[in-house]
Amino acid sequence: MAAETPSVVDRVELWLELPAHERFVATKSSPGAALAPFTTDGCSGGLSAGWAFAARHIPALAAHHGEHPPWEACCFAHDRAYHEGPGDDAMASFMARRKADDAMRTCVLAEGAARRDSLMQDYGISAGMVDLLYDGIAGAMYRAVRLGGAPCSRLSWRWGYGWPQCR
Repeated sequence: MAAETPSVVDRVELWLELPAHERFVATKSSPGAALAPFTTDGCSGGLSAGWAFAARHIPALAAHHGEHPPWEACCFAHDRAYHEGPGDDAMASFMARRKADDAMRTCVLAEGAARRDSLMQDYGISAGMVDLLYDGIAGAMYRAVRLGGAPCSRLSWRWGYGWPQCR
């Protein structure tokens, strides 16, 4: 089977991001660089914090959906990959980041599929509507991490955040 031809977006992402991965790999392998203990904020960008705030103030939300986003476990798994920032060279690091982002999107979609029947019953909506909603959530989260999670960004949720900041 032939390899898939990269899209324009794929090529632009690689062109924009590869220099940051080169700096990240160099920083990670520099003398004295050490991986800090794992930390997580749940779903970054204020998503978990915003959900918790809403759940505290909207009892029906907390009662029906919980005090944390139903897909928060997907964010924990994503944070594990981002913390370490695996990859021994820039291209491997870039591809590992893309794989982590794809896995998060797939995980959120799976959460929607797992909740489909209860959401259909509770809200009187169709399976297609549940899938559409979760596709929107997963897609927005994917674009957010693709845009805001590059290495060497100085953001607390950047790729390789367990390593020292890039030089």
